Amino acid sequence: MPKFAANLSLLFNELDFLDRFGAARAAGFDAVEFLFPYAFEPERIAARLQRYGLELVLHNLPAGDWAAGERGLACDPRRSAEFADGVGLAIDYARELGVRRLHCLAGKLPPKVSHERAHAAYVANLRHAAARCAEHGIALLIEPINDRDIPGYFLTGTAQAAAVIAEVGAPNLFLQYDIYHMQRMEGELADTLRRYLPLIRHIQLADVPGRHQPGTGEINFPFLFRLLDELGYDGWVGCEYLPQGETAASLGWLHAARMERAAMLDRA
Repeated sequence: MPKFAANLSLLFNELDFLDRFGAARAAGFDAVEFLFPYAFEPERIAARLQRYGLELVLHNLPAGDWAAGERGLACDPRRSAEFADGVGLAIDYARELGVRRLHCLAGKLPPKVSHERAHAAYVANLRHAAARCAEHGIALLIEPINDRDIPGYFLTGTAQAAAVIAEVGAPNLFLQYDIYHMQRMEGELADTLRRYLPLIRHIQLADVPGRHQPGTGEINFPFLFRLLDELGYDGWVGCEYLPQGETAASLGWLHAARMERAAMLDRA
């Protein structure tokens, strides 16, 4: 069974953010992830991680004005200086919090900017961010996101992301594969995981439709979990879904996966 991390931006939303760390530990998680840490001093987050014995496995680079609908700066050639400042801030937090992976949101195609110009800015900004991250032993990740949830998002496919990674040419640039987004955009989840696993350093999940917990939609998660074991994936799987009801009530799928894993070990 893969290792699961609770995404505290979506899970346990019935609690204040800093109280979600304890709830994740009580639910049996050993690790957490979230979108952004920047609303809090790093010392406050670090104290919660230490108190509950949790590993923080991932957070995002600053993404612009999230409340206004911005979803990243990396493909905007007019904001490269702001992007570079955000890289520095993200690395400062990552070093304080022990994070070894940072996700860079591509952003939406800016108005009156050609796709070619946006692509060139994206590649240049990724080269800058990857070089800065490499100085501190941090992996930089890019994630294709479906353009139904975020119309105009610049990076929408696995093959596109792999081509960008190859063009950037940075040894610490990898793929963040989101099962929910790629089921909506591509399907063929198993074959895609088999093909691109060497590039993948983080996986996230939610079911389709609705972006709720596994078992509420069309995706065969028990099959995918077994496949990840067979492929030897040893990274984290972030639980980035919208719980139906309170979070604790949405974790039946996780309890079932743990029971299946325990039964397999007993038979071994």
